[in-house]
Amino acid sequence: MGRRGGRLRDSLPAILQITVTAIAAYSFSLFVVGHEQPLISALVAITSLGFVRDARPIRVLETVIAMTLGIALAEALLLVAGSGIWQYALALAVTLAVARFLSGNASFAIAAAVQCSLVMLVPAPEGGPFVRTLDAVVGGAFALLATAVIPRDPRRTALRDGRRLLDEHVAVLLELAAALRSGEADAAGRALSRARATQPAVEAWTASVDSGIAIARLSPIVRRARFDLERQRAMLSGVDLATRNLRIVSRRVEWSLRDGRPREAVADVVARIAVAVEVFDESLRDVAQQPVARQGFAEILRHLDPVAILPDGSQGDRNTLAALRPYLVDLLTATGLGLDEARALLPGD
Repeated sequence: MGRRGGRLRDSLPAILQITVTAIAAYSFSLFVVGHEQPLISALVAITSLGFVRDARPIRVLETVIAMTLGIALAEALLLVAGSGIWQYALALAVTLAVARFLSGNASFAIAAAVQCSLVMLVPAPEGGPFVRTLDAVVGGAFALLATAVIPRDPRRTALRDGRRLLDEHVAVLLELAAALRSGEADAAGRALSRARATQPAVEAWTASVDSGIAIARLSPIVRRARFDLERQRAMLSGVDLATRNLRIVSRRVEWSLRDGRPREAVADVVARIAVAVEVFDESLRDVAQQPVARQGFAEILRHLDPVAILPDGSQGDRNTLAALRPYLVDLLTATGLGLDEARALLPGD
């Protein structure tokens, strides 16, 4: 119930936006334009906004264009060829071909085809030719207007996605530290699997940040969120690289633990990094924590000399510690430190 409740809570802004927009578009077509059954106005508004993470105006516009294209082509073919099975087949094939020619996005063609099918297979309302095309334009216009007038909170969505990704970093690091202390390769293998599954979280944060910035540029209501979203975009570049390096670290740990021998010294370093990542995670919400996280990463990196930490250690264990160095450099760049400055902190460099 907790996960479902959280999903519902996160969806409430979208539910409000979609509901208000659909009703407004339907009412405008019904009472202002004078159409009898402006179903298409509501459907275009609902589908264009949707529950997608990417709520950028350009994505909404692309969906509106796709749906309007499918409706207009179908209505034109209805006038020329009438209705029936073979006419529907022709209209569907033409719509898909035109949509694929215009856009490489597969969902663009599918959106056009669905609306084409609706027009060809559902009895036409009163009002003459292209009445449904006009309804589609109304629904699309209201959907685009909604992104500026009643936008979803882009900062909250991006913040949630960013923290989910960094929470995964912390979880993987803690699992690796526990595996290193116990010497259990299976535990390290589970951490590796978790690290490998982080790419969707990276993509989700990227989409929500890009979408949020686009909305903040358009909507005066959420324009103040743009500064924080730009900060998250700068952080994201370094975290993306760090996420890739986390997988490398996880693979090295899993490989090194196949002998079943605990590695306390390596575990201590990994655990310290996990603590610093927790602070960095908190800096997404509280910008004052960002320099604190930077200082934490810097202190660990300054002393991350594999030979000094493991004077009698194997080359494999030293390589594991060495793999943590680029991971920390990437995290430091995510805190706003320049790449050259971060590399300059490496011991012996």
